[in-house]
Amino acid sequence: MSETAIDFGMDKALQQLGLKEINNGTSTGKDWFSNGEIIESYSPVDGSLIGKVKSTTREDYEKVITTAQKGFKSWRTMPAPQRGEIVRKFNDELRRLKEPLGKLVSYEMGKSYQEGLGEVQEMIDICDFAVGLSRQLHGLTMHSERPGHRMYEQYHPLGVVGIISAFNFPVAVWSWNTALAWVCGDACIWKGSEKTPMTSVACQNIAARVFSENGVPEGISCLITGDYTVGEFMTKDERIPLISATGSTRMGKIVAKTVGERLGKSLLELGGNNAIIVTPDANIKNTVIGAVFGAVGTCGQRCTSTRRLIVHEDVYDKVKNALVNAYQQIRIGNPLDENNHVGPLIDKDAVKNYLSALEKVKAEGGNILVEGGVLEGEGYESGCYVKPAIAEAENHFEIVQHETFGPVLYILKYSGDLQNALDMQNGVRQGLSSAIMTNNLREAERFLSVEGSDCGIANVNIGTSGAEIGGAFGGEKETGGGRESGSDAWKIYMRRQTNTINYTTELPLAQGIKFDL
Repeated sequence: MSETAIDFGMDKALQQLGLKEINNGTSTGKDWFSNGEIIESYSPVDGSLIGKVKSTTREDYEKVITTAQKGFKSWRTMPAPQRGEIVRKFNDELRRLKEPLGKLVSYEMGKSYQEGLGEVQEMIDICDFAVGLSRQLHGLTMHSERPGHRMYEQYHPLGVVGIISAFNFPVAVWSWNTALAWVCGDACIWKGSEKTPMTSVACQNIAARVFSENGVPEGISCLITGDYTVGEFMTKDERIPLISATGSTRMGKIVAKTVGERLGKSLLELGGNNAIIVTPDANIKNTVIGAVFGAVGTCGQRCTSTRRLIVHEDVYDKVKNALVNAYQQIRIGNPLDENNHVGPLIDKDAVKNYLSALEKVKAEGGNILVEGGVLEGEGYESGCYVKPAIAEAENHFEIVQHETFGPVLYILKYSGDLQNALDMQNGVRQGLSSAIMTNNLREAERFLSVEGSDCGIANVNIGTSGAEIGGAFGGEKETGGGRESGSDAWKIYMRRQTNTINYTTELPLAQGIKFDL
């Protein structure tokens, strides 16, 4: 551990989270084991080795799935409010350990400390939501066309749920799935990102301890660790009816095909190419705040990060100049230092992709308004710190059509009617998050109408990132079409059943069919 990290309390945080020099990366709850190769986790903050995790072998996985199946049979019979009480106790531990877990998220992933704390807060919020939900797993009652019959539908636990999460939200996305799946009566097997394995082990430590102390059967919360080959254990496994996967569109297509071939269910949260439309009636100050945070928050590594800013020609220069000025005030450095706005990219591969995007936009004729580049010198020894950049571009540029997973904002100009801006916004393959900045009620309503944004998330006068737990999170097109978190997203973790009860002494058939013996 580096001196800088120790200064910010990381050594204490690791101890509080029960992390050791070498951690087993496979767990069924009470039982921890791993027989695979060592994965080393280096911090993008200062390049220091945080710890080592043993990966999951095929034999390890078989033990996990067998234990999860057995645990599920017991867990599903526990009344849902009692399952909710277990989740509440898990939430109590998250509240107690919010600070050390938030620090670990920041140090291992590279997002600012405040964002790390915010991610843990999302875990807390979804657990609160799940506890309330545990008393509301409701179906519907329908009128039957046959006299003396009653019809209704109900939801039963689905089984073992497989969860594959990404490095950019190493703990929150797992909790979105598990908190709901647990109260629904499912067992969960989680493969976190191999780029952030320590946060995964820390979360499983917390869950395993709480579950064990409350007599929960082993296997309800499981962890496996490794690269994509470990994820394939789950995607190809017919014993897992649902795979929830968060990551790139490329990865999602592979998961969807693999799971679909065995007629399993997929919940996919994939790429975003999110845009903010800025009309002549926009509040420029709020526009700049929303665009800057959306573009540089988490160093541009959110699936909801703002990639494109579509600005009307009447306010284009005003918005452009305000943005350029705002970017000069961004402080880049150690994310554990709350004076800094932006931390590092996750690793040097991400840096290469960022630099490649800047070269591509210039090659296609774009104009760099705010120069990017890699920062060097004291405090930037990891080689993962880069400058947030702004480029004037055209929506049809190939690089603009793809998701740039880094702090590069493409500013685009539109003229005429709002429809032209909507055509630009919708004219990409992704459909996750979108926003419009306007004080014109007609423009706002048009943006939200069936002819407006084609994204799963559409905001008015706020940016593209910062979704709340209460709403269903997800997008359309190549974003995958899945929904997580709030609203009725819980239904995907359960199997739906329609029931008809005949309480008469006769057996009338539907549609008036006669069949007399």
